[in-house]
Amino acid sequence: MEIKNDKMDYFVHETAVIDNGCKIRSGTKIWHFSHIMTDCEIGESCNIGQNVVVSPGVKLGRNVKVQNNVSIYTGVICEDDVFLGPSMVFTNVINPRSAVNRRGQYAQTIVKTGASIGANATIVCGNNIGEYALVGAGAVVTKTVKPYALIVGNPAKQIGWVSEYGHRLNFKKNHIAVCPESNQEYEFNPKDNTVKRIK
Repeated sequence: MEIKNDKMDYFVHETAVIDNGCKIRSGTKIWHFSHIMTDCEIGESCNIGQNVVVSPGVKLGRNVKVQNNVSIYTGVICEDDVFLGPSMVFTNVINPRSAVNRRGQYAQTIVKTGASIGANATIVCGNNIGEYALVGAGAVVTKTVKPYALIVGNPAKQIGWVSEYGHRLNFKKNHIAVCPESNQEYEFNPKDNTVKRIK
């Protein structure tokens, strides 16, 4: 087991498997029966739950939380502060066939900073998840998700907007909403159907 980190300043459970060529940053914890495959990059203070597979070349940013039974396939990039719920699923080939080798055709999926994906959700490859978006449990994502969007269902549809703290945003006539926990303010732009944080 070769890990490119000068100090063993992260935790790996004795049942986990770490392949050669991985880069694992300080403060990360990797739990029971997980497999981190070659050339992965895992940022600081990540938590990799039980029975997780991180495939070759996957990149995880800082403070990514991966719950139990998640497979993160080649082509997936998770930016900082991403949450991946229990047993959620990524794909990386649009039209898989057992008899056809499509290893060179993996589609890229980017999960942007602060986004959360609920338990048992499925992300069809090539559909990026915007900053601070919230994908509901069991949703099947077949389209790119906008920043701050709240999406649910199969196929997933947007039903609202959420704050960076994960609360539903209720916009007033002036198109401003306030997060009830953080008091952060957000503005809705009806022209392009987007939300941004303004304070």
